[in-house]
Amino acid sequence: MDITIHSSFLPHNDPDAALAFYRDTLGFEVRKDVAYQGMRWLTVGPADQPDTSIVLHPPAAAPGITDEERRTIAEMMAKGTYGMIILATADLDGTFERLQASGAEVIQEPTMQPYGIRDCAFRDPSGNHVRINEVR
Repeated sequence: MDITIHSSFLPHNDPDAALAFYRDTLGFEVRKDVAYQGMRWLTVGPADQPDTSIVLHPPAAAPGITDEERRTIAEMMAKGTYGMIILATADLDGTFERLQASGAEVIQEPTMQPYGIRDCAFRDPSGNHVRINEVR
């Protein structure tokens, strides 16, 4: 089989803050910025990976979600336990310093994990867990 990852989805509760983090702080390019019925979907990704994207979406837009589920999602987003993505960089220390200087919320400084990966972690403006692995 020939299968690739095309898009992954992360919720946002503030499209402008999400855009500033993913475009301005992480340096991703904006591929789409779509507004519909007072909501906004942003598609971003690394410039050198045009076929791989992250879609930042309003969590309340999913069909079939109950009001109780919306409240649960909002609570989990506030705690940083709802969405997660793992990125990779060859310069973990430089990336960490740039993100820390931007004011991004640090979860974990660069650390060698017991499972053999050196990484760090942040929260994006919506509370999503953003972990960055070092690749060599």
